[in-house]
Amino acid sequence: MRELLNAGRRFFNEKIGWKRVGIAASLVIITLALVHLVGTLKGVDAAIVLTALSEMKPGQVALAALCVMGAFATLTFYDFFALRTIEKRHVPYRIAALSSFTSYTIGHNIGATVFTGGAIRFRIYSDYGLSAIDVAKICFISGLTFWLGNTFVLGIGMIWHPAAAAEIDLLPVSVNRLIGVGFLTAIVIYLIWLSRGQRELGQNGWKVVLPSAPLTLLQILIGVVDLGFCSLAMYLLLPAMPQIDFVSMSVVFILATLLGFASHAPGSLGVFDAAMLVGLDEFPKEQLLASLLVFRILYFLIPFAISISIMGTRELWLSVIQPWIERRKSGQIDPGSAVPQPAKRRPHMSDGR
Repeated sequence: MRELLNAGRRFFNEKIGWKRVGIAASLVIITLALVHLVGTLKGVDAAIVLTALSEMKPGQVALAALCVMGAFATLTFYDFFALRTIEKRHVPYRIAALSSFTSYTIGHNIGATVFTGGAIRFRIYSDYGLSAIDVAKICFISGLTFWLGNTFVLGIGMIWHPAAAAEIDLLPVSVNRLIGVGFLTAIVIYLIWLSRGQRELGQNGWKVVLPSAPLTLLQILIGVVDLGFCSLAMYLLLPAMPQIDFVSMSVVFILATLLGFASHAPGSLGVFDAAMLVGLDEFPKEQLLASLLVFRILYFLIPFAISISIMGTRELWLSVIQPWIERRKSGQIDPGSAVPQPAKRRPHMSDGR
């Protein structure tokens, strides 16, 4: 029996692999979401959507925008917490904030966040002497913060309002409540495991020391506050009628977010929206679409444009303008020259301590 299992494991690793399984799962999620979205949008009156947009109060949108700002402010602590966890204390908060904001917004809008976000982080952190392995550790700790926060909030939500989750996963209320209990139990077990001594993951030169139990509670809090701001922004944009409680909406919102994240679709486009339309089917489709459109503008498009502008300006300054100014001061180029030329950048620090 053991030989049969080993043979099956070898066949899976050599012929299939987790990468292909992940790609297949993403394609299935995207396909199902798009099929449902197309079916849902049939019969939607664009004029009613535009009317719903025009009827949104400026104060309503402004409050949602403030919540989005709060979410991204909290997001900056994902990388800051990870940097302190791997003992890279020489990297200042402003760089951690820049890395968190740009890597998340650009990576999530382009898709394949693990690769695009990782590349942006490496571009920023390499100036401070961090290696590719260090960046991989930061991505891992940041991802852990995200999943711990989601698991905690979703666990509470599925226990409190399991019917809200049933709108998306189509499982019985009792099963959803049991899943919520399982999520919270898993977090408790994880905290107990951490409390019994220092824990490490990885091997062969790639090891990361996990945060202690007290620090993991802080890690969960960061994720919870981030999710709270995001959920509140969406909640504020919903139509006034019919009424829905914040927890029920949050359960649907988090499940939709996780489905969008698992799909790796650029900006979770189609997947997030389809899940929200399914989970909040008590709202008129046109009004809910107007709310989703405004949320996309506030949470996806505007931050994406800001991140692209920041990274473009930063690259222009570090790779072209600053080296040209330094060479001009040192007399390496003609003072009358007005055409900066790109130059290779050097790290600010080569030692991580």
